[in-house]
Amino acid sequence: MTARFDSWDSYFWEPGGPVLRNLYGLRDGADLSRREYAETAKQQAFIERGAIVIPRTYDAEHLRAIHRALFKNVYEWAGEYRTVGIYKPPLEFAHPDEIGRYLDDVSRLVRGAEWPQLDRMQFAKAAAEVFAHINQAHPFREGNGRVGKLFMQHVSALSGFKLDYNPECTGITTEVWINACALSRPDIGSYRPVPDSLVPVFEHLAVPRHNP
Repeated sequence: MTARFDSWDSYFWEPGGPVLRNLYGLRDGADLSRREYAETAKQQAFIERGAIVIPRTYDAEHLRAIHRALFKNVYEWAGEYRTVGIYKPPLEFAHPDEIGRYLDDVSRLVRGAEWPQLDRMQFAKAAAEVFAHINQAHPFREGNGRVGKLFMQHVSALSGFKLDYNPECTGITTEVWINACALSRPDIGSYRPVPDSLVPVFEHLAVPRHNP
């Protein structure tokens, strides 16, 4: 990544924003949003059907590879960690220096779970803990939700379940998802996420994976 993305303002066309620098040269936020979501939806479809291969290493590089594949045609910094802090009241996400530690924990948690043997509730608890760490890491300047959901779909492939993100089927709306994520974040001064709020979310998202 070019060294110029080293401050909050450097990610934007103009100091203070509001539009992120992008490879399309778009300077209207609505136009960028439409183009970005169309592009990432297309790239995600390629990933899901295997036209883009993401090595399933279940670690930081796995997440970076997903982000790179989704956003490489949108942002110059696709696949690179953010260099700035991100704050959503009342708490901050991980400081840039802490991102690697949280993602090391993600790898440890994925590798430490006996995914094929987990029942639905056990799966929900294990998935919630993994995702809570990803959410707190929030490793990228933009696109963390999309990357995290796709990563968790890859994790679910280790188990007897898959994840259905369709709110009409599960009742897990965007609002429910965002609120559960917010509640999972560490208390002020603490490192460890609190995944309890995400457990019922993943319980609802989990669909038995029927072998052909």
